[in-house]
Amino acid sequence: MNQTAPVDTAGSASPEALLARIFGYNAFRGRQREIIETVVDGDNALVLMPTGGGKSLCYQIPALVRSGTGIVISPLIALMRDQVEALKANGVAAAVLNSSLDAQARRQVERDLRDGNLDLLYVAPEGLLREPVLAMLEGCRLALFAIDEAHCVSQWGHDFRPEYLQLGLLRERFPKVPRIALTATADERTRAEISRHLLADGGRTFIDSFDRANLRYRVGLKDNARAQLLRFIQNEHRGHSGIVYCFSRKRTEQIAAFLYQNGLTALPYHAGLSADERQAHQDRFIGEDGVIICATIAFGMGIDKPDVRFVAHLDLPRSIEAYYQETGRAGRDGLPADAWMVYSLADIVQIRQMQANSSAPEAQQRLERERLEALLAYCEHAGCRRPPLLSYFEEDHPGNCGRCDNCLNPPETWDATEAARKALSCVYRTGQRFGAGHVIDVLLGNASDRIASLGHDRLSTFGIGSDLDRKTWQSVLRQLLALGHLQPDPAGHGGLQLSERCRPLLRGEQQVQLRRDTVPVRRTRAAGSRVEIDTNSPAWEALRQWRLETAREQGVPPYVIFHDATLAAILEARPETLDDLARVTGVGQHKLDRYGGDVLNVIAAL
Repeated sequence: MNQTAPVDTAGSASPEALLARIFGYNAFRGRQREIIETVVDGDNALVLMPTGGGKSLCYQIPALVRSGTGIVISPLIALMRDQVEALKANGVAAAVLNSSLDAQARRQVERDLRDGNLDLLYVAPEGLLREPVLAMLEGCRLALFAIDEAHCVSQWGHDFRPEYLQLGLLRERFPKVPRIALTATADERTRAEISRHLLADGGRTFIDSFDRANLRYRVGLKDNARAQLLRFIQNEHRGHSGIVYCFSRKRTEQIAAFLYQNGLTALPYHAGLSADERQAHQDRFIGEDGVIICATIAFGMGIDKPDVRFVAHLDLPRSIEAYYQETGRAGRDGLPADAWMVYSLADIVQIRQMQANSSAPEAQQRLERERLEALLAYCEHAGCRRPPLLSYFEEDHPGNCGRCDNCLNPPETWDATEAARKALSCVYRTGQRFGAGHVIDVLLGNASDRIASLGHDRLSTFGIGSDLDRKTWQSVLRQLLALGHLQPDPAGHGGLQLSERCRPLLRGEQQVQLRRDTVPVRRTRAAGSRVEIDTNSPAWEALRQWRLETAREQGVPPYVIFHDATLAAILEARPETLDDLARVTGVGQHKLDRYGGDVLNVIAAL
């Protein structure tokens, strides 16, 4: 049975009043107010807003202002469950209607819906599209339809869900109910698909800044990736929750075991695990502090955990869009967080090889190549990380953010035109069928038996690169591959070949500047990377322990009680009365009534 009565909006139904009374915030951010007004007025909206930017308020508050129940369409049961628990903790009457419910619970939710006892109802797209559900909704008063993770409508994306294509019928069945489609990542093509399939009758488009100002972007070269990852976590994020993305299922298990052996709480997550194992690992990640998930891309979409302090990539993601989406799972609470990645020449070859062997239509292959090239350009970029990242989403950034590796430690560049021509010539002279190691041996003039047997010691390119060392040549070949001057052998034998793009460079019509790689060094905690909370403080530990015990008693994740950002604000304010506590950001009326006395007792005992 629904334990929370619908929010009483009588006399205080303005969006600002609800924002303060229910959610504990004093002001809207960015374009939230415009979006809310649009939907409250009954108009459709397409909302593109970064993860952590406050998308959920853009439909939750209109659902509370407008008469009826807001229907939220969400792709994952875990996401629905977490958001409903958070809403209930704020005193909002919310429920889910999905396959996780038994028959009795489902009937109760349906009764609450028909009786008008719900502010918000979360449903999966496949469940919503069942005729009995649609017919039931036609007999109810509905405030709005919110279509979350709307990029799932795109057949060009890795999160494609075919059910989303059918959601256009909402316009036909419920023509007077406004729709709001929301996503944290969508390029121009995906935005067009969202509009065509979900908002064919029009609507306003709101694009907020995609800049996650609290994230520090860091990209480096692999040099014993496991050890690099361990140092990064131990030096900067010990005791913090984080996600490590790996390319393969086997690698997630290996990395999780490695981290566990070194004293960290790490768990694997991939599609090859049983459903029970995946659920158990996900529940621990959400419900405990300091758990690290080592995952493939099967993990993350819809995980509403605000206090993920880092996202690490041990292998290149498939596109800059995937990278942005995955790194966006860090720092959803607005506190500082790290997006950390290492990669190598082998990673570039592997992904380009997969694309070369793709059986997808040519148009899709071309799009995937463009997306990979955008990612590689970002990785090899020598300036501020934000301009190339945000330009992919058609947003300008002036650079000099002061919060990425290149701004904090500017890399050196060099005129590599002559070296690049030597490398390309050597690839050509050796027959365009050998890998980087062999090409470098020829450039360095290493007269091995294999090189002699192939006659490559008699080539004009033999030894012409002896003025540079092996690491520099590895860097040159990696960057030429990233820039598209080289490509992997489509046959999959690991060889390098020239591409059409290299012709101007070989002809002397083009110059090339490359990054000068630096040898990775052991780092201590870098300035500006640490979360602005003294995690060793007894006061911090006391508040977190109270939150954990309270969450366990209620069977909800700790962040449903209060986010880390709210605990930090409480520590800073040191409230002595309930009125003092009510002024802390993130403390709404329902939580003040429910937890205020306990929080004051914890603070008083410090």
